[in-house]
Amino acid sequence: MAFRASLLKEILFLSLDTIRANKLRSALTILGVVIGVSSVVGMTSLIRGFGDQMTGLVQQMGASTVYVAKLSIASLFSGRNFFDLLKRPDITEADAKAIKELCPSVDLVGVQLGGGPAQQPQRFTYRDKSTKPMQVIGSTANFPETNYLEISGGRFFSDYEVSHRRQVVVLGFAPTEALFPNLDPIGKKVRIGADEYTVIGTVGKRPSPLGGNQPNEFAVIPITTYDKKYDTPRIRGMLVRFVMLAIVPHQGVSREQLQKEVEEVMRTRHQLRLDQENDFDILTSDMIMKIFDQITQAIVLALVVISSIALMVGGIGVMAIMTISVTERTREIGVRKALGARRREILWQFLLEAVFLTSVGGIMGIALGSTIGLVVNFFAGFPVSLPWWSFALGLGFSSTIGIFFGIVPAMKAAKLDPIEALRYE
Repeated sequence: MAFRASLLKEILFLSLDTIRANKLRSALTILGVVIGVSSVVGMTSLIRGFGDQMTGLVQQMGASTVYVAKLSIASLFSGRNFFDLLKRPDITEADAKAIKELCPSVDLVGVQLGGGPAQQPQRFTYRDKSTKPMQVIGSTANFPETNYLEISGGRFFSDYEVSHRRQVVVLGFAPTEALFPNLDPIGKKVRIGADEYTVIGTVGKRPSPLGGNQPNEFAVIPITTYDKKYDTPRIRGMLVRFVMLAIVPHQGVSREQLQKEVEEVMRTRHQLRLDQENDFDILTSDMIMKIFDQITQAIVLALVVISSIALMVGGIGVMAIMTISVTERTREIGVRKALGARRREILWQFLLEAVFLTSVGGIMGIALGSTIGLVVNFFAGFPVSLPWWSFALGLGFSSTIGIFFGIVPAMKAAKLDPIEALRYE
């Protein structure tokens, strides 16, 4: 054991001497490894950060809540044509009323209007301050309960204010922060587009999977006021009213039971035959996470392919450089064998040199990838997460490349005849 420890120590020092003596060559050798490992660590940090924020945002939807919409991300990701989906019948407030009356499992049904792809964002203005264009949503009075929103200040509007089309607004976190950084917004008058509204409440900050403040860039007004102020958008000449229903079950009712009842009511209202598919979307938090997993799997697959190419290039470089190193050090190998070094010791010497070289590239790649993630987070606000296993994965990849591509030069060195090696000029 003592002999092996001393041999390992000697090999490490020889590897360091090799890197010092050939700095440029060593740098070019491990460049591919650095690029491959940094891409793995950097992209993993961004994907993991996005996943953590996405999970937090989806959890806010509520585990048992069911959403009904004319079209959603589920139908779009299934490959359906967007314009064919637009031909579906609109979801209406009458659908919400029928679900509330006919589904025994339903506790609350919230109606949300606007925020679709054709909805024109509006600027919010208070005195000399103005926001970038943001979404305006019309809703019923139970919007916080059906969407699990935290009212951080003031209150939400009431059924009375909805029925009387009051011009009141509840601001999301982003417009509150932009318009009232050091003021209490409650009771203040803000302009949304050309109309003036009284601020009666504010919403707490929500997780942001893509960085920035996208999930927080909105304001909520009564659905009746929304109908009065905003025209129904047109897409390719079709009037499209983007309504979404958020349905919360009674406590103890499973989401599957709720989903079944809602689907039966909607199919009956749309007069669909048994052999016809749904002309509406039912969305749950599990469906959203499944779609997210499909997206991340595709990104990870592309990342593996790109990283594998870079690591392969780095590995070929390691093999080439180690082969040259064996040739340059032929006499050294002959001397070591003449002094009693065994074949396996020569093999381990050159193999561990290759592993050491690629491991240095792996460490540099980990540092570079982490820096890239942190820089993106600092300048773009994109969430990052640096799990320990991504570092272990990067270091494992780099070490494996050293073993795989270093074995051929190491075997070549181990098989050299000591007499021929000593004669080598």
